[in-house]
Amino acid sequence: MTIRSRIAATFAAASLTLVFAGQSHATVFAAWQVANVPFGDTLNVRKYPSATSRKQAAYPNGTILQMTGRCTDGINLLDIVNQPAWKQRQTVRYRWCEIWHDPARNGTFVTGWAHGKFITPY
Repeated sequence: MTIRSRIAATFAAASLTLVFAGQSHATVFAAWQVANVPFGDTLNVRKYPSATSRKQAAYPNGTILQMTGRCTDGINLLDIVNQPAWKQRQTVRYRWCEIWHDPARNGTFVTGWAHGKFITPY
């Protein structure tokens, strides 16, 4: 094996290691949807978990949201995923849950917060 071949092989192995290492840290998103918003209204997604925080976007009922899993008061959606849907809804009803979304629809994804009263498991 030539020096060039060894360098190429080493580089290829290192690249694969980085790819697989990156995958082990990938975030798993939970899919929830907007629900229970009054007719003609939308769910406001906020920058921080507060009704007075800056609005990032607004979504109508039925919109599927990518949840990071994190909610206020230490609730993790992935910890409650095996519970019945009604119990999951009850758990987050008075909390804010973090979403991953593209409010400007330009490919720039950011986190935002949706109130649990208006989301349900998908």
